[in-house]
Amino acid sequence: MERPVVSIWIGETCPAKWENYRQAIASAGGQVFFGAKEALTAGDALLLPGGGDLEPWRYGQENTDSQGLEPERDEAEWFLLEAFLAARKPILGICRGMQSINVFLGGTLVQDIPGHSAVKGRDRLHLVRTGVSSLRALYGELCQVNSAHHQAVDRLGSGLQAAQWAPDGIVEALTHKKLPIWAVQWHPERLADRASGRRLFQAFLDFRHNS
Repeated sequence: MERPVVSIWIGETCPAKWENYRQAIASAGGQVFFGAKEALTAGDALLLPGGGDLEPWRYGQENTDSQGLEPERDEAEWFLLEAFLAARKPILGICRGMQSINVFLGGTLVQDIPGHSAVKGRDRLHLVRTGVSSLRALYGELCQVNSAHHQAVDRLGSGLQAAQWAPDGIVEALTHKKLPIWAVQWHPERLADRASGRRLFQAFLDFRHNS
């Protein structure tokens, strides 16, 4: 059986920077395609990885606390989201990727929150509560995840529903009510428990899991 192709836009950056995503997808039975945004639309699925913050104007705000802005990436991922949504192909957002999906669908973000960023370069660990969704079938009601973000989802985008919450109420995962879209604020590609992270990528590549 041919392995599903997962498209990831990386712009001019070196592919080695994204090796943990390539390995995670390969471990789950897929293969990653890095390329120009137009070529990426041919992929079977789209993965939006972590990175800098979105331009706040995209969700109707001035920049008060956003950092590491990547306008070219925002534009490329907007192009890809439009194409993959129109084709109803699976989409997975991780950290920044979850925020991108939410904003693309009309949601907003909180530009800075305490207690979720990395500490001295290491992910912060905390529990999340999972609601009734496809993610609960994978991780149960409570599980531990890794956190390295300073922004968070605020108003949900159209068709999205919150699926996981941190103890302080921050939304840690989203799913779509009708489309094959999953998004997590944490980083399954670098969980210490690799088998736990792999479950999400396998469900994503299976294409059959929905909320």
